[in-house]
Amino acid sequence: MLMRYVQQYNFQGKKALIRVDFNVPLDEHLDVMDDTRIQGAVPTIRKVLKDGGTAILLSHLGRPLQGYERRFSLQHLMPCLSQFLGTQVDFSPSCIGLDTQAKVQQLGPGQVLLLENVRFQDGETTGHPGLARELASWGDVYINDAFGTAHRAHTSTTLLAHHFKDKLAGYLMQKELNSADKIFKEAKKPLVAIIGGAKISDKIQPLKHLLDQLDYLLVGGGVAHTFQKALGGQVGDSLLEDDQVKIARQLAQQAQQKQVQLVLPKDAVISSGLEEATSKRIAAGGSIPVGWMGLDIGPQAQQEFSAIVQTAQTILWCGPLGFFEMLSFQQGTKAVAVAVAQATQRGAFSLIGGGDSAAAIRNLGYSDQVSHLSTGGGALLAYIGGASLPGIVALQ
Repeated sequence: MLMRYVQQYNFQGKKALIRVDFNVPLDEHLDVMDDTRIQGAVPTIRKVLKDGGTAILLSHLGRPLQGYERRFSLQHLMPCLSQFLGTQVDFSPSCIGLDTQAKVQQLGPGQVLLLENVRFQDGETTGHPGLARELASWGDVYINDAFGTAHRAHTSTTLLAHHFKDKLAGYLMQKELNSADKIFKEAKKPLVAIIGGAKISDKIQPLKHLLDQLDYLLVGGGVAHTFQKALGGQVGDSLLEDDQVKIARQLAQQAQQKQVQLVLPKDAVISSGLEEATSKRIAAGGSIPVGWMGLDIGPQAQQEFSAIVQTAQTILWCGPLGFFEMLSFQQGTKAVAVAVAQATQRGAFSLIGGGDSAAAIRNLGYSDQVSHLSTGGGALLAYIGGASLPGIVALQ
């Protein structure tokens, strides 16, 4: 069964309960550090308001252990959200209860109400029918625009949808799915995947799923160390997943069988510690001595990775290529970001995975020079890996 989208619906006189993903980082003053996800939800909210409807926003923030925790309150997002929407947003200190009911009943066309963090409710992450029923009573129509949580079978992303005849995917959800499909279903060749970050374990299934389509698999970050150890290299004290070495070896063999060019860094920037003052030097890839750790891809690897990216028509990038949080170890990620931006400008489609990948691209100033910057790391990997996402299935 096909999904319905917000552009197919007229919200005049309707209260739209919108599951957004406002799980954004806050600084020590509880101010929003990265507003990408808030901005991503704005077009759907504006569509509801423009039609003459009311928007009731439901989201989580962080992982509160039990009940209310001030640092996870969505109230901290109010100034940012009101600014983007250009209208005053009302706030409900809970997402359930009589006070929330009163606020919902007072809403008129063109108004917005942000409900408090749904994860303050015990039943959100476990799937609670009673919580779903109460939340459903706030709206006439349900919209899921929270791609970043679509891979989780939580009350607000799955059970809630079943209480509505009219259930829709928002603009951001639609954009995320269309972008992922350009990698998995409609990729133009050559297709280049760039895989980095600390862990290979969360990328195994997507990699297996993509091997039949990939032309090049470029590997950096901690993932590269796991592959290099699997292939007999020396990685010193570098970050890697020892329990994934066997699987990395199998993936390398499968890539060879399917004629996918697996490219590991020819050299690495290594250091004796994570502080700026520690010793640094360049070592050959797979030849990192004990007492040293690889923290970025080296100059040769940067050149080779960039050259391959420049040939691509489709690019998937998940995970930074070094310890990009420190200036000394972000040159590899920056060099490849430049290559991805240039390839995109020439007509390639580039999809950057969520989480650290998206943060790295934004911090380096290239977020507006790629085709799509995903708001959902885990959800994107699960979708590309062929998994059925509960939040998507519930809309069908």
